[in-house]
Amino acid sequence: MSNQETTQSGETGWEQFFEQTNTQFAEALESNMAAQAEFVDAWTETVESSTESDRFGDGIDGYTDAYDVWMDAATEMVEKASDSAAGEDIDIEEFRDIWLSTANQAFKEVMSTSAFAAATGQTVQDAFELQQAVDESAEATLHSLGMATEGDIQEVGDRLVELERRQHAVEQKLDRVLAHLEE
Repeated sequence: MSNQETTQSGETGWEQFFEQTNTQFAEALESNMAAQAEFVDAWTETVESSTESDRFGDGIDGYTDAYDVWMDAATEMVEKASDSAAGEDIDIEEFRDIWLSTANQAFKEVMSTSAFAAATGQTVQDAFELQQAVDESAEATLHSLGMATEGDIQEVGDRLVELERRQHAVEQKLDRVLAHLEE
């Protein structure tokens, strides 16, 4: 029966195919949304737990140090502006350099804390787990649609390499047998 023929239920092969495709897509989308929700929940829990642990103090210290760096820069900017207003020749690039240097130092203060490291590490782990869930969902969807996945292609490639290796070994044995018979 061709795809255009009607089945007993009155649906054509194409209608069945698209219905199955739509169902698989909806399931994959739902699975993806659930994985994303789990990721956000895990990230929120990590941030909340880091505020409840000893890292909280370290994080506050980092933010306080960054604030101090910004305040020092603001003071330096006011002094430079006052000098400029008093007639001193101040290059505009000095202002830019102060802010760039300050931004770098402030980010270092925050990013060097154990709280930032823990939150970043947990976020990366959660993102990795989310990516794995999405990949598994995509692979299941592709399999249900009868399409090859990267894993399937890799498996076929591995088998092909193994067959070539075995063929080469058989050819070498045949060459030795033929050489022995010719002697």
